[in-house]
Amino acid sequence: MRYRIKTHQDFDKEFKRLCKKYSSLKADLSALGKSLSENPDQGTSLGKGVRKVRMAIVSKGKGKSHGARVITYTEAIVCADNEGTVILLTIYDKADRDSISAAEIDELLRSLRWEL
Repeated sequence: MRYRIKTHQDFDKEFKRLCKKYSSLKADLSALGKSLSENPDQGTSLGKGVRKVRMAIVSKGKGKSHGARVITYTEAIVCADNEGTVILLTIYDKADRDSISAAEIDELLRSLRWEL
């Protein structure tokens, strides 16, 4: 099964901010998107269908451990064309923050329900 990639409004906002800081981020995300469309179960499970995926930022030159974190949500609904959906909820630079709280994840999921 293939998965489509969609973005949440919080992801778009943070991605735009980080793109100004890191020139390679668009290409880095494109590579991650291809990988996620084939295997959405990457990263660490945070429960409720949410996962935290480590992503290297090439322009930082430090690898995945010092790169960005992408929080994803995989929809359980399968479309008639046998495609699932992976929603990119948010992204953050590991240098800016260590992790995302459970309350923040719950808020992102609540706002996602309103968008759907």
